[in-house]
Amino acid sequence: MKATNALAAALLLVAGSVHAQSTSECPTLPPNSGMAWERLAGNDYTFCKAIRDSDSQQVLAVMITREAPFRPRRGNRTDQATIDGSQTWWYRSELSGSTGVEVREALVDLDRNHVAHISLRAANEADMSQAMLLAEALRFDDVRVSIN
Repeated sequence: MKATNALAAALLLVAGSVHAQSTSECPTLPPNSGMAWERLAGNDYTFCKAIRDSDSQQVLAVMITREAPFRPRRGNRTDQATIDGSQTWWYRSELSGSTGVEVREALVDLDRNHVAHISLRAANEADMSQAMLLAEALRFDDVRVSIN
């Protein structure tokens, strides 16, 4: 009985310390989104892909880095957006060699030194609208940027 109680107490301490130390390297997805992150981190960036559970398709991607990986062009603006409290714009873009794929990109300043580049790809307007809504529901509050 003592051994069981000691083991349970040890597990609670370990679980509590892991929980207390854990921080997210990807933004928070909305509850019940049906998505999960796949993450790739490098020396100067974190790249997160939101993958739909039902069909394993990528819905959006977020790259967190010191410098924006793309330069927005005013002529490519499509829609205003609010992402995690920041006002921004969606920009129309293209994928080389891909026809019939809609692409949108946005930038969100996270702090003085980091920016989030969000990119969406969709086959039709309905899917693009869903992806934009998902992106606009992202929260970056707990993101720990793994950039040195």
